[in-house]
Amino acid sequence: MLPVVALIGRPNVGKSTLFNRLTRSRDALVADYPGLTRDRKYGFGRLGPIPYLVIDTGGLAGGEEGIDEVMVEQTIKALQEADAAIILVDGRGGITAADEHVAQLARRHAKKTWLAVNKAEGLDATMASADFYGLGLGEPVAISAAHGDRISALMEDVLSGFESDEVAPEADDEHELRIAIVGRPNVGKSTLVNRLLGEERLVVYDLPGTTRDTVEVPFEQGDRKYMLIDTAGIRRKSRVSEAIEKFSVVKALQAIEKAHVVIALIDAQEGVTEQDVSLLGLILERGRALVVVTNKWDGLPSEQRKKVRDDLDRRLPFLDFAERITISALHGTAVGDLLPAAERAYKAATADLSTTELTRALEAAVMEHPPPLVRGRRIRLRYAHQGGRNPPVIVIHGNQTEKLPEAYRRYLVNRFRKVFRLKGTPVRLVFKTGANPFKGRRNKLTPRQERKRGRLMKRARKK
Repeated sequence: MLPVVALIGRPNVGKSTLFNRLTRSRDALVADYPGLTRDRKYGFGRLGPIPYLVIDTGGLAGGEEGIDEVMVEQTIKALQEADAAIILVDGRGGITAADEHVAQLARRHAKKTWLAVNKAEGLDATMASADFYGLGLGEPVAISAAHGDRISALMEDVLSGFESDEVAPEADDEHELRIAIVGRPNVGKSTLVNRLLGEERLVVYDLPGTTRDTVEVPFEQGDRKYMLIDTAGIRRKSRVSEAIEKFSVVKALQAIEKAHVVIALIDAQEGVTEQDVSLLGLILERGRALVVVTNKWDGLPSEQRKKVRDDLDRRLPFLDFAERITISALHGTAVGDLLPAAERAYKAATADLSTTELTRALEAAVMEHPPPLVRGRRIRLRYAHQGGRNPPVIVIHGNQTEKLPEAYRRYLVNRFRKVFRLKGTPVRLVFKTGANPFKGRRNKLTPRQERKRGRLMKRARKK
């Protein structure tokens, strides 16, 4: 087993910056804003003598209420899971009551503790550390997470008592199904992830914008590996004013790009909004396999349920391929249907389509409903082959394909979807027109044709 190291401290002491430094990534959202991190974030440590797991946690100050109280519970769980804890303090701000509260918490729950005095760049290490001996956590180590000063020495000290022959695992993209859960703020994304996991893994609170950073949670069901990606709620651009929220939205959009399947959550109590339509259009544009999930379905009267279904049909006609499921993440109703639906969508998105079967389906479609005439000439579609997966790309060769009407393209998409059972994934068509070998060439006239042409021109001049 890899050793686990938790990073704890009061808000804005540089825990996420140190997390990014240790994992050699930019996974954790970093800003000069206290209380930015709320959920536990895990990563593979790559700076140190042996591989290890590192946990980023939310800042603690003491006397937390509301959502901060839930965040404290997440930090305590991280301390209990960890083999060692690094307590970060601010070398420029000096010791505070919040630091003393964190030290008490670490003594109560952590197995081993190390004290790191961050933001010590440009300062004398002895002077920066002097105040923090009073915390009773041993010898302070002056570091700079932003500049990387003395971090290697710190990790060698922290990991000196552990032995590991394991190599830090890389992302198992081939066997791991990555599922991003996206939606507007407060539609129940974190609640759904917790319900799927069967534990309170993420901070859940009745407040829009609870999740600020993208949180990846690996888990297994049977022999199948999954990576659930909880994202920050995406609001309309006009309502996004804080720089932090802008970064949160960017990371949510990046999660959509990296995912194999996207579960889009809609709030049944609010119905289908403009932002839902815009977000779903973006997912379609990126070509992700999709499952449309309507949450908070429990307790709705039958009239409102009918209205929500009608809104889905009326406002999302471009997503007729996506599977629709109604659930209650809070009570667990129909949540068990989500992972099988995601598997079906991913299977359709990565299906192998043979050239023979595609061409046969194309010929049957053209036979049943031929393309229209263009200036008296029939558009000819000769054969088709697969050009990509996730989403499936079908390349069709023919002549005058650039003049094929949009309605006929939709007809072909629906035909291929029906024949190959491509439910849950968009299908893209690429048309290629072969080069005309006679384009721009003029036939040379024979001597007889030249004499005839001369007689005709002479006769025309006389008239």
